[in-house]
Amino acid sequence: MQTILDLIGETPLVALRHLDTGPCELFLKLESANPSGSIKDRPARAMIEAAERDGRLKDRGTIVEATAGNTGLGLAFVGGQKGYRTILVVPDKMSREKILHARAMGAEVVLTRSDVGKGHPDYYQDLAAAITQRTPGAIYINQFENPANPLAHETSTGPELLRQMDNDIDAIVVGVGSGGTLTGVGRFMRRASPKTTMILADPAGSVLAPLIRTGKMIEAGSWSVEGIGEDFVPPNADLSLVGEAFTISDQESFSTARELLRKEGVFAGSSSGTLLAAALRYCRAQSAPRRVVSFVCDSGSKYLSKVFNDAFLAQEGWIDRKRSGTVRDLVINRHSEGSAIEVTPTDNLRTVFARMRAADVSQLPVVEGDKIVGLVDESDLLAAMLTPADNVADAFNRPVREFMTTRLETISADAPIYDLLAVFKKDYVAIVMDGDRFLGLVTRIDLVNHFRIAWQ
Repeated sequence: MQTILDLIGETPLVALRHLDTGPCELFLKLESANPSGSIKDRPARAMIEAAERDGRLKDRGTIVEATAGNTGLGLAFVGGQKGYRTILVVPDKMSREKILHARAMGAEVVLTRSDVGKGHPDYYQDLAAAITQRTPGAIYINQFENPANPLAHETSTGPELLRQMDNDIDAIVVGVGSGGTLTGVGRFMRRASPKTTMILADPAGSVLAPLIRTGKMIEAGSWSVEGIGEDFVPPNADLSLVGEAFTISDQESFSTARELLRKEGVFAGSSSGTLLAAALRYCRAQSAPRRVVSFVCDSGSKYLSKVFNDAFLAQEGWIDRKRSGTVRDLVINRHSEGSAIEVTPTDNLRTVFARMRAADVSQLPVVEGDKIVGLVDESDLLAAMLTPADNVADAFNRPVREFMTTRLETISADAPIYDLLAVFKKDYVAIVMDGDRFLGLVTRIDLVNHFRIAWQ
């Protein structure tokens, strides 16, 4: 009888039929079909079982790892099945879905800074090592140096691919996070299919693709894609296996992942978008037919708040909106587009609370038609709960109109952006009007984000 761990690997391979692949055939191996939802289940199991064999990981021991998400999920999954405690140290750019997933599987998640480099005590790898040292019975898995990581791909992923492709692969497109996939698959192909070229897909800001192209180490930037790209060369990454390298921007990665879902029905995450974007560039540049393979590293369900969230894309400036240089540019969720989070005067306070909590906001516009008639915030909710004439249950059932603020100060959508400062100095939220029609709200954090993008 199979256990859930026996379902790791032997993932399906699909051919893309609707994207422009030039003269090439392009295939994706759906690693999202692994039990915890990513390619990292393979090395997670291999690294844990290697630690068991060599005696480092003992009964009821603790697994500690630095991870951008999926390796941690794989370790939490495998470790949980084997009865181990798992502590994951993750950078704070990791998607909310991955954090919730890891915690749901019983992992302890320690968030740390994503704006510091190797050698800083808050850098995720350094912090993981420190936690290991002070935790009795703990081992640091260290996917970046653990030889069981690439070996898992050399003995499983590579052979599966070659068999599924009828021993005919011209190129394989991979990313590098820890280097396990590149090194393991690359070593296997070098031995079993020498004609196969390994292609690196790397986020803009990572040092790896520029190093391969120029031989020089650049200063690392920042990127939003999770799980691949590095500010150093991981010991497990054998870059000599790479035949060609592509640098892919966050915007292209995200848009390619969305296009993959629309056109091919494949729901993939941000790193898969990077890999596919590089694979498409490679395929379209060929003058003769070639058989090319890449990976769906994980599911898009882990990135609903980022890759598939229009508001996030708008905050990053990746939505194709005409820029005016005015306050209008800062209105992310617009009433006219149906994306504004709002209530009507007849909605009850229970609805207000539910929408605030779901959207993680502290105030909501109260709208009738295209006109804003009030604003309700957390203090209004609290005041309603403390009204002596009502118990809390009755207060939640009362309409918004009884508690909303109706003295509103608005700003024109065509006003200069710096006019927002005067609004915020009065401790107001900016209510933006397009003529006599309500457009949306602008908060302080929207203004900060605008400056962040402008000064990048």
